[in-house]
Parts: sequence; C-alpha cells; structure tokens
Amino acid sequence: MSDFSVPTSVSRPLSPNLPSRLLLGGIRWQEQRKKKHADRSAARSEAEAARSSDTQDAAHAEAQQHFLRALRKAMDTPSFPQRLSSLPLRRVVSLQVPGAVGPLSARLYIPRGRVRGAVLYLHGGGFVHCGLNSHHGICCRLARASGAAVLLPDYRLAPEHPFPAAVEDCHATLSWLARASARYWGGRVAVAGDSAGGNLAAVLAQDGKAGACPNPALQLLYYPSIYGRNDLPSQQTYAQGYFLSRRSMEWYAAQYIQREEDWAHPRFVPGLADDLSGLAPAVIVTAECDPMRDEGQAYAQMLSKAGVPVQYRCYPGTLHAFLNFYAFMPHGKAALRFGGRALRKAFAACP
Repeated sequence: MSDFSVPTSVSRPLSPNLPSRLLLGGIRWQEQRKKKHADRSAARSEAEAARSSDTQDAAHAEAQQHFLRALRKAMDTPSFPQRLSSLPLRRVVSLQVPGAVGPLSARLYIPRGRVRGAVLYLHGGGFVHCGLNSHHGICCRLARASGAAVLLPDYRLAPEHPFPAAVEDCHATLSWLARASARYWGGRVAVAGDSAGGNLAAVLAQDGKAGACPNPALQLLYYPSIYGRNDLPSQQTYAQGYFLSRRSMEWYAAQYIQREEDWAHPRFVPGLADDLSGLAPAVIVTAECDPMRDEGQAYAQMLSKAGVPVQYRCYPGTLHAFLNFYAFMPHGKAALRFGGRALRKAFAACP
C-alpha cells in the first residue's frame, strides 16, 4: 500500500485545499447567477403549466434533451488549450476505432522517444457526458509520463445508450488496441480511467482475467465508481457542497442503469465480484474531499487481501475530478505523474 495516509475521519468533513476552495467558490457564483435567471422565468413557467398533459410531456422531453445538450457541451471543454497540451508529444492522431455496434471517434496520443505499451484511457462523466476534449490534456500528460501510446475513445453515452453499451464499446476498443500494440509498441496494454471511466477500466481488468478480452498489464483507477448503490461513510460526509454530490451520483447511475436487475450486475459493480484474485496489478488514486473516496479505498483493500499488488494514494484536500483541473491544481499533475510512472514500470517489466 502507499505511503500516503488514508483519511480516517468520517464524522466531519475535511477542509479542501486552496485550489479546490477557489473552484468551489466559482461554482457557487455560477449557481447563484442561474438561480436569479430561474426566478425571473418563474412566471412564464407557471403560465405554461396550464397547458394540456400531452403538450407538457412533449415540453418535458424537449427540456431534457436541451439539458443534456447543454450539459455535454459545457462538460466536454478542455481546462487548458489543446494545442499547448499536445506540444510535448510526437503527435496526436484523430481516428476511428471499432465499437460494439460501429466505429467510434477516438484520439491516439504518441509520446516522443521509444514508445512501449499502449493504454486504453476511459473518460469519466457519469456515463453521461465528457469526451475527447475534456480529457485531452489528461491523456497528453499521461502519454508523456508513461512513455506509452494512449488511446481515448468516445464510447457511447447514457441515457441514449444505457448499460452495458459503454462496457461493450470498451471491450471492442481494447481488442483493437491490443492488436495495434502487438504491431507497433511491444504488445502489452493497460487500462485506465477516472470516475465512471475507472469503473469501466476495473470491469475490463476483471473480464481480462476471465479471458473475455485482452488481459491488461496494469489497471490505473482514478477516484473510481466501484460499488454501485452503497452507503459508505464518505458519501454521507461529502454528500453536498464538494463539487460532486450524492444526489448527482444517483442521477448519473439512474441514466446508465435502467433495469433493476442490473444494479447488482458485476459489470457495473466490480467491487462485488466473488473472486478478485489474479487480477492485474492496480494503482488506485482517490480525492480526500470526495463522496466516492471510500469506494476506491475499499477496493484497494479488497484487492490487496486477494493478493493483487496495489498502490493506493489519497491526495489531501482534493475534490472529485481534480485531474480535469490539473492546470491549476498541483495534485492533479502529481497524480498523473504517479500513474505515468506506474505504467512505465509495468510495461518495462513485460517481456
């Protein structure tokens, strides 16, 4: 396990660090602006409520679609200029890769120097948003730190494509990447991801062990969603006011999981697998002030008990999704270097 101490207090929230507090302040300011706008339009909404039920249903569906479009546009925004992020790399290639039901847009990040191994990076966003732009800088830094090729696919999103669409797309993409790595970069692959992407990466690692897809050399999980419906202490301690709220987590999960029986499916809840032994070595990173913190910590402990080599780090004062804000959060850069070094070491150990 790591030399970082895991927070033990669950009864009272710990204080976010300065960059996190600045981010939270900006979010609160935006929320106040939105509330004022909503108050001004309240009279119109009351008048529209008198319309027929059919019209109301159509208007509700249209509002939902508008909300999703606006959310995805806002969340698929880079935190740092993409051209500057790409400068340290040899090249960034836009391409199409196989998905489960058709081609997916993707970006391939090739570092300078000798390239050894390939990493399938699966972006977070609650299975609902984010994509090639939001995680561009993350993948640039990870490729540079690891010396490996990094592939970022634009897998299908919920609610239009619910579980297991994302898993199936990632399976197909990992198989393609393994063939490309065998041809160009030494043959080994790793899986990595943050939040919902960490969930997908953990599922692929378990499927790889079972022979259902290429078995990765390493699973790199940043603040992963692992246990589905749960009541771990950090969900109570950081339920609201810390960027990601428990209510938001429940909404994201409900978009992705649309059948009751899938809430306990092992390809959605990898932490409940019967046997965790024999899995690929894991590197798990969590944020201290995050309702999902205990999920990553608990999974690290369970993997270690099962005999899987695990490195675990919890970065103090950080919020969920702190990697996306690496441009002004030093811990974000540090976490990417930490993951990159682990990937480089894993690929160097491969025959």
